[in-house]
Amino acid sequence: MAGSKRTSMATNEMHATRKGGESKTDLAKVRAGTPYVWDGKNEDERPLTREEMQAGIEAYRKQRGRPTGSDKESTTIRFDRDVLAAFRAAGPGWQTRMNAALRDWLKTHSAT
Repeated sequence: MAGSKRTSMATNEMHATRKGGESKTDLAKVRAGTPYVWDGKNEDERPLTREEMQAGIEAYRKQRGRPTGSDKESTTIRFDRDVLAAFRAAGPGWQTRMNAALRDWLKTHSAT
């Protein structure tokens, strides 16, 4: 195919390329190279310490999922296809909008 670029290679092809000496990465040069050393000038370029990296990982794990203290409850409910299509057509957040519409309905149709 004209103009196409190959971006991936099967494992057996990679091994054959490496054995044939065609690898574009000279592993010996990479291993012998000087590791990154922070110059102490720009704080944004300072590498993270092991503790900072671990704290960031833990913070990420804690923020995943539904926020704590949420009063939402998962349920299964069936709606007509046209009703769902109308809410979904408005884009992301359709479940939140549907919840708001039901909440508005409850204001005018109180069971008390």
